[in-house]
Amino acid sequence: MKKWILAVIIGTSLVTLAGCNFLQWGFGNIKEQFIGREITIQTYDESSQVIDQIKGKSVSIKADDKFAMKDTEGNTVEKSSVLDITVGGKQMLHVGSSLIAYEDGLTNIFEEYAQTVDIEHFDRSVPFINRMVNDMKNSTVGKDKVVLIRSQAGEPLATFVGEDVSYFATEIDKATGLLIDGRYLFIYRCDYTIYDLALLQ
Repeated sequence: MKKWILAVIIGTSLVTLAGCNFLQWGFGNIKEQFIGREITIQTYDESSQVIDQIKGKSVSIKADDKFAMKDTEGNTVEKSSVLDITVGGKQMLHVGSSLIAYEDGLTNIFEEYAQTVDIEHFDRSVPFINRMVNDMKNSTVGKDKVVLIRSQAGEPLATFVGEDVSYFATEIDKATGLLIDGRYLFIYRCDYTIYDLALLQ
């Protein structure tokens, strides 16, 4: 009887821990350091036009600590904003322009929308978001959060939708990490807003 109760407690604990976003975040970071993530990286200019796109199966993104500001005791005063990116063993350094990196399984619905609608005739403001969400209802049924990402000039460049969205600080200056339904999204030097979907319908 005691073994059965212990098994139930352990099983319940594992299910609870598996659903904890904080633990998923930690495990994801460990995985990234050892085997990398399967990720798409895109950089953008101020007008939200894609500069380049890189896809990789073993991607790791971290701060280049050589550029961190430290005090006389070696403590970090200002985090580095230089990205040291490894893609399948090859290195890429990036600083300055807006960058997003999203794990396989996440869909940038803004790209899908932009391919089917002439967005030049839309005011790129909240009404624009409303139109996009309303037009994408089939993609967003049952979703709870919308993440709208904009360039440093305020131009929309990406939109992600998820039922379970959490955000976390990163070791990189001007960067945020998000988990969207268990998938990783990295945002660097971008404006972003996370909306309850109900606000936009």
